[in-house]
Amino acid sequence: MLDHYNRNINYLRVSITDRCNLRCTYCMPEGGVVLLSHNEILSFDEIVAFIKEAVSLGITKVRITGGEPLVRKGVVELVRMIAEIPGIEDLSMTTNAILMSQFAEPLWSAGLRRINVSLDTVDPNKFKQVTRGGDITNVINGLGMAKKIGFNPIKINCVIDKFSNEPDALAVKEFAISNGFDVRFIPKMNLEKGIFGQVEGGEGGNCASCNRLRLTANGLVKPCLFSDIGYSVRELGSREAIIKAIGIKPESGTINQKGKFYNIGG
Repeated sequence: MLDHYNRNINYLRVSITDRCNLRCTYCMPEGGVVLLSHNEILSFDEIVAFIKEAVSLGITKVRITGGEPLVRKGVVELVRMIAEIPGIEDLSMTTNAILMSQFAEPLWSAGLRRINVSLDTVDPNKFKQVTRGGDITNVINGLGMAKKIGFNPIKINCVIDKFSNEPDALAVKEFAISNGFDVRFIPKMNLEKGIFGQVEGGEGGNCASCNRLRLTANGLVKPCLFSDIGYSVRELGSREAIIKAIGIKPESGTINQKGKFYNIGG
């Protein structure tokens, strides 16, 4: 699928929940958030039907996101259902890995082969501060289990303030290299102010080559993370929502005053 700027849109990011088991300072306010009701969140059947339609239109790459996708009840079965869709050439998941120790093996059996893990510091105390209470031991154990099971590549997503030579970023890089993981540095973003930058070690943030569509947990197809535009799959149907989103996909991101990282998928 080509948009108006001749970009081939073949990548779909699917948020399956707005819930998370961490409260990272740059993602969620300290007082918590108003969560979607269960009937607002797309069912597994709705998600799978949407992805099938997207694949029929040219999507070949699918990433499962959240919130934290592993807190969604039945996530392994959903992964299995998605992995069985003909035409998907690349299926991955972004996770904080807090629960990966118990999920690595069943996710592998379901058909998932690679993961991106959010990790901004390897200092236990700083990790607890940034995540408002998270235990980095769970992440380290989860990464170890994923590596043991055979996930490859395992990519570390490290959010930086400004530069990838910041002390925490350098420590994360050393940890990643020593364990055979890839590392990507993501500039801290602000949806409402339209602040974003290109990911170091990845393609994110490069508007000229953006090939993504996003499906939010409550069924909005978004052409861009930094945009208020979204088309409801429940109101329009999957195909029409996809076509409309691609038809209005902007040349570059602007601002997003309606969505948040925790319910769009970052």
